[in-house]
Amino acid sequence: MPPLPIVQAGELAYEVHHDWGALPASIRYGNCHGVQIDSQGLVYVHHTVHEDSPSDHSLVVFDPQGAFVRSWGGAFAGGAHGFRLAREGADEFLYFCDIRRGIVQKTDLDGNVLLTLGYPSESPAYAVREGRLAPSWKPTNLAVAQNGDIYVADGYGSSYVVRYDRHGRYLQTFGGGLSEAAGDLNCPHGIEVDSRGRAEEILVADRSNHRLQYFDLDGHHLRFAGGVDLPCHFDIDPDGTLLVPDLAARVTLLDSENKLIGHLGTGPSDYRERRLLDRSHFPAGQFICPHGACFDSAGNIFVVEWVEIGRVTFLKRLR
Repeated sequence: MPPLPIVQAGELAYEVHHDWGALPASIRYGNCHGVQIDSQGLVYVHHTVHEDSPSDHSLVVFDPQGAFVRSWGGAFAGGAHGFRLAREGADEFLYFCDIRRGIVQKTDLDGNVLLTLGYPSESPAYAVREGRLAPSWKPTNLAVAQNGDIYVADGYGSSYVVRYDRHGRYLQTFGGGLSEAAGDLNCPHGIEVDSRGRAEEILVADRSNHRLQYFDLDGHHLRFAGGVDLPCHFDIDPDGTLLVPDLAARVTLLDSENKLIGHLGTGPSDYRERRLLDRSHFPAGQFICPHGACFDSAGNIFVVEWVEIGRVTFLKRLR
């Protein structure tokens, strides 16, 4: 067998393992949109489900070595998008954004639904006016603050961020505007509570503006950050490295001050066309359309991609 590809960013190097995880024959990936890891090291992959899949399960769980553990989530087939694992004390919960049904759901790790958020009719930005269509609402991702507040990014709808308390009570709306002005957002596709500084801040993947944008917890613009093209979402490791899956065929790493470390696995410029094709059109060691990514406890990286036949890649850290 040929040696596995190696990708580098600055002084960091990773060995590339494409198509990680032993997917059972009953499940065929659709577009892979999110990946998260729980405190036991179990890996959760969320996907839209391929049209030819015998099973409609959209969430697949693997052990750290890639062996299949369980699956569920038929309700999210076709709408699976944003995905978040959040820890609350000693407990862990999953949050899902479903762009087909226009909902956000919180579940336990076995899929029991604990909270559902639908159309944000309490928000003035989403008020339905007589004779007009309701503003579009397609939540793409979410973040959870330490106090339990939930920040939902309406990336494919009206480009606002809608904030709720831990019980799902509406608090506020910010962003929107669809311009490049400070505080405006145009496809806030991903969102993170960034606590690397002295206070928690809301970091938004302002995707169609090709930038990162920071807000305080009350939605006031703070600053911009760069180094990205089409940012999708985030993860942060304990040393402060920011991981940004970038739809434009690469994975970006920024240091604790958001200075660019480098890009991993930069793929071909025709990535949008290749995402519809088979594996023979996916160059080894390169990405097509990274959509979700996360670190594990050893500093390795999992990447899932927006490709019609799905793909999970494991980047084993070498240094």
